[in-house]
Amino acid sequence: MNAPPADAATGSPLEMAAKIVPVAAVLAFLGAWERSLPVIGEIVVVGLLGASVLAAVHHAEVVAHRVGEPFGSLILAVAVTVIEVGLIVTLMVSGGPGAATLARDTVFAAVMITCNGIFGLSLLITALREGTASFNAKGTGAALATVITLATLSLVLPTFTTSVPGPEFSGVQLAFAAVVSLALYVLFVFVQNVRHRDYFLPAPGPKVRPLRPATARPGGVLVAERIEEDEETDTEDHAATPSLRTTLTSLALLITALVAVVGLAKVESKTIEAAVSGAGLPHAVVGVVIALLVLLPETLAAARNAQRRRIQISLNLALGSAMASIGLTIPTIAVASIWLDGPLLLGLGAVHIVLLGLTALVGTLTVIPGRATLLQAGVHLTLCASYLFLAAVP
Repeated sequence: MNAPPADAATGSPLEMAAKIVPVAAVLAFLGAWERSLPVIGEIVVVGLLGASVLAAVHHAEVVAHRVGEPFGSLILAVAVTVIEVGLIVTLMVSGGPGAATLARDTVFAAVMITCNGIFGLSLLITALREGTASFNAKGTGAALATVITLATLSLVLPTFTTSVPGPEFSGVQLAFAAVVSLALYVLFVFVQNVRHRDYFLPAPGPKVRPLRPATARPGGVLVAERIEEDEETDTEDHAATPSLRTTLTSLALLITALVAVVGLAKVESKTIEAAVSGAGLPHAVVGVVIALLVLLPETLAAARNAQRRRIQISLNLALGSAMASIGLTIPTIAVASIWLDGPLLLGLGAVHIVLLGLTALVGTLTVIPGRATLLQAGVHLTLCASYLFLAAVP
């Protein structure tokens, strides 16, 4: 059995930093709340924001190692989404010209970034290392189908309903969409973690390694043999499982780090909005920036898992994040809209509907074979880049 990685050792510099940074970031958030910061203060906040993201990834991986998959992916996806919802509601309460569309812009940005950006990045890293990325098509396909259904029901239908003018649900329609979204998300979690858990675990099958050095057989014939290993074999898999105390500590620090990420992002929100307006960009870009910030921990976690030949975990993170972003955000926003002033515009425009439809088609064609190459990775990343470009230049 291999020893745990050095950076996971108790008392190592990385471990100590991962414990200190979330607490320091929360203190900085409390100290900077509702205050005008000098330039040096802005730099410190941004630095702590980035460090909190890295700390969140570290603690999420510790918890995931303890609970196993697919629970590990679920923990990070739900935690990040809950914080995302809190940030959206906070910004909507503060008002502003884009408050009515902030939830739509942020949720759709999360869907496009996860289903194309994180998904494509995970495939790219694996394909560069292995030539072909192999995954469990049953679970990945079920997750993609759920994401597309949720996105269509919550973000596309409001554009075409007629009970209320504009891309907006009526009260009854919004309540129905909220209940259906939450019910479908809960059903998926049950299927993923209880009923068909094996669908979301790495696809079985040996992985062919390079040839061993030729060895002499009877008769003087030299024979080279291939080494076969399990698909997900990795030195990390043999690391000691974290203790319950370590896991609970990491879980608490994970939540603290995520709160710090969103809190510091809220501190920087006015600066972000001012920068977006000053650059002459549409207000929808604010939603994109929020999504990029809150999804950064999952992006890093997915990339690290892909580097460790855990592509299935990476795809679980990507699609699980998209699903949680819709399935938890829409019901919460629906309830919050009772107290919020102004309309809640959820319907997408024509350009975004086309991008969502193309994402659904391309994603389906990628998932069905259970294998993907650099080409599929490039197509998904191109879709993500196209979305980001068109968000800035509509």
